[in-house]
Amino acid sequence: MKFLSFLSSFSFLICLVACSEAVSHTAPAVNERDSASMMVSYGVNTLISDSGVIKYRIVTERWEVNTVKNPPRWVFEKGIFMQQYDKAFNIEGYIQADSAWYYDQQKLWELRGRVYIRNVNGLQFRSEELFWDGIRHEFYSYKFSRVVTPERTLEGTYFRSDEHMAHYEVTNSVGSFESEDMESQDQNDNQPPTATGTPTAASDTLPKAPVRQAATRRQATNKQTVKP
Repeated sequence: MKFLSFLSSFSFLICLVACSEAVSHTAPAVNERDSASMMVSYGVNTLISDSGVIKYRIVTERWEVNTVKNPPRWVFEKGIFMQQYDKAFNIEGYIQADSAWYYDQQKLWELRGRVYIRNVNGLQFRSEELFWDGIRHEFYSYKFSRVVTPERTLEGTYFRSDEHMAHYEVTNSVGSFESEDMESQDQNDNQPPTATGTPTAASDTLPKAPVRQAATRRQATNKQTVKP
């Protein structure tokens, strides 16, 4: 009887300890709101407009919209392809990158990876980074960039251009130019300035059309600004 009484007391004690040390197996509450996106879409092919005007077409494998992060952003971590349109809905150029982020409040695009741009005039741009400011309507990059046109090739560590890639500049650049371009620039620099500060013409007769020569490789100046 004593043994049964002891066994009963011991069993009751074990149950009491087990109940007091019960562990909840529920997961902790999710407090990090940045992990929750408002929208995630896959296989996207859509048109994007600004102020009622269609600006570009976006094609991407994954599009995430997060309005909680500061600043809010669109995320394209699986790559992006864009067609840029003018006001008449004509294609102005193509933009491609391995990943991209769009900060809608600042109207700022951040393109990373293999960034490639081609416009209707044949200009090609390549870099590992490119920013597109929708407020200032310009592109810029602080990474090594390469610009190729039918007339010239430029490479440099800083790139800046208007939104249409019509006027651009590359700093600390090295590139290939037509030799006649450099010779004509040297001739203009050697001409004496007039009272208004502009070069005078060598004669009243029209000069002969220059003979196009093969492109020569030479060091460019620290800053090359190209305007058609």
